[in-house]
Amino acid sequence: MKIRVTRKKVLTPIIHLIGWGALFIFPILVQPDHETGIRWMITRNWLPLVQFAIVFYLNYLLLADRFFFNKKYVPFFFLNILLIGLLLLANQGIRSAMMEPGIPGSIPPEIPGGGHRGKPGFGGGGKPPFSRFFFFMDLFPLMIPVVFAIAVKATENWIRSESEKKEIENRNLISELQSLRYQLQPHFFFNSLNNIYSLVEVSPGKAQEAIHNLSRLMRYLLYDTGREKVELSQEIFFLQNYIQLMELRQTSNIITKVEFPDIRNARYYVAPLLFISLIENAFKHGVSATQTSVITFSMTVNDQFILLKSENTNFPKSRDDRSGSGIGLSNLKKRLDLLYPGKHELKTSVVDDLFIASLRLDFQ
Repeated sequence: MKIRVTRKKVLTPIIHLIGWGALFIFPILVQPDHETGIRWMITRNWLPLVQFAIVFYLNYLLLADRFFFNKKYVPFFFLNILLIGLLLLANQGIRSAMMEPGIPGSIPPEIPGGGHRGKPGFGGGGKPPFSRFFFFMDLFPLMIPVVFAIAVKATENWIRSESEKKEIENRNLISELQSLRYQLQPHFFFNSLNNIYSLVEVSPGKAQEAIHNLSRLMRYLLYDTGREKVELSQEIFFLQNYIQLMELRQTSNIITKVEFPDIRNARYYVAPLLFISLIENAFKHGVSATQTSVITFSMTVNDQFILLKSENTNFPKSRDDRSGSGIGLSNLKKRLDLLYPGKHELKTSVVDDLFIASLRLDFQ
């Protein structure tokens, strides 16, 4: 079984070690032990830090997730009260041992609150007042790591939740894009077969050539369009082959003009099959059996954007005409929203009996 080690798993303990190391070293830098004694350093500085760490990590690693975030507040607070109580008792024992008279390096005789060891006012027998003052002095600081552990754990849970949500959204995005791609390919294949079928009786030679062209197009669809991005030169070559396939069934009263740039020596990348819907749409609505029509395609490419523009004489399909399923442009709009959010512009309009469509993709 492989153990997956992520950057977070490595960095988190390192950050914790650096943080606690700095906290333990800081008292030495600001208060050298030769001034107060090592026992004073341990009791007043390092002992509280050790106790803070115990409270923090018990809550951070165990109690917060098991009880607090599962809304089991009673056992959570009970266990913390028990833990803090045990630490307070430990404080009294350690301080009593550290403050015994005559021990070299022990805590100085001056006790917070006034007075000296052995003097009246500290409770007979010369012992320091470990009751209320020390109890409250230790109690409230030990509550801080409880709150801090909950805050850190809540932040980590939120970050993890957002990361998981983003991962789910990405998976849904990939799934939707694949669905749209699979929807487009049968649609394209269906339209191409309709065109070839119309040539079989009229011109068998052209039908044979069309089948050959279709096989090349399908090879591109099957083997090249599965990638996230393809070279724009490949996409242009695909569009040119498709236009040639459409031209095989055209009569003399249909004029096709194509102006695509030669970018074989340039490297531009684009999501596959974004432009084919405009090409299909132009042939679907720009062809008439009786009237003269003109279909024009032009593409502009530079380092900032790609612009494909199509114009065709407009021959709207009647409601009874089932030659087109109508999914091409709607499919294109969905894919653009998913692949180029805020970086595309799709326009369609009818001007003087011309249907004009343009698609702009921004590289930046």
